Amino acid sequence: MRKSIRGELFERCPKNPILTVKDWPYPANAVFNSAAAIVNGETLLLIRVEDFRGCSHLTVARSKDGVCKWRIDEKPTLGPSPAHPEEVWGIEDPRITWLDELKEWAITYTAFSSGGPLVSLATTKDFRKFRRLGPVMPPEDKDAALFPVRFNGLWAMLHRPVVSFPHIEGHIWLSFSPNLKHWGEHQVLLRAREGSWWDASKIGLSAPPMQTEHGWLVLYHGVRTTASGSIYRLGIALLDPDKPAKVLRRSDEWIFGPKASYEREGDVDDVVFPCGWTVKNGIVYMYYGAADSCIALATAKLKDLLDYALHCPVYKPGGEE
Repeated sequence: MRKSIRGELFERCPKNPILTVKDWPYPANAVFNSAAAIVNGETLLLIRVEDFRGCSHLTVARSKDGVCKWRIDEKPTLGPSPAHPEEVWGIEDPRITWLDELKEWAITYTAFSSGGPLVSLATTKDFRKFRRLGPVMPPEDKDAALFPVRFNGLWAMLHRPVVSFPHIEGHIWLSFSPNLKHWGEHQVLLRAREGSWWDASKIGLSAPPMQTEHGWLVLYHGVRTTASGSIYRLGIALLDPDKPAKVLRRSDEWIFGPKASYEREGDVDDVVFPCGWTVKNGIVYMYYGAADSCIALATAKLKDLLDYALHCPVYKPGGEE
């Protein structure tokens, strides 16, 4: 049976926003869209920081409780590399995945240059030294994250290419690779809906897919264009545990959207944009960029998210549930 939430599944942290540019140890315009992971028992955020040129780099912040007392690197942790011309205008919106087989973290991020935004990949063991694998998808492509395991010997990645003919649209795609460098078997996984839907026009992956007992939980953002601009809201989908190309369920309502003042007013109004989430004691901590200006936190019980996902409509590949 379909379940309506009549509200939102996530609860905002009363300390929001948990990080702003005022907390930063060096000059910057804004901090937002952070990846998240539990590293050595602490919450680690890899944060997009925009400088006063408008270019972005990534900086690490650490906290024991994932809410306050953040320790921020004194200088950019990972910045655009002169050896990588695709990054000349900055690197943005990271997602972090632990690859247990390789015993290292994989970071997918958007590299930006005159060639357009594209998906790049780097790995690290300690978030101090990084190995760049370079571009793995051509432009225009964003919102990428890896699954933490292989499927039939292949790594899998979700990402969001954009096409502009006959009109601009963006769907979530799934691709596979034997070595994390060369990708193929490209296929559309989730389609943006049309018309007045909250996730019409464009959708994109938010946090990396989360492995659960019922399948892969996917958090995604949907963009609706209105007379006063775009609104970014969040929905969820559930993928088959063994076949990530099979979508089991998809929410038809949004589960979280901009309501608080720090989400509605900023460099880009009406945006909630998570790039990372963690789970501690059955609680999901969702870290999101608010209005492209600060970082906020919202929490939910994992069992509540799964219960809602299991009652969402069965997904129809045509995009109209």
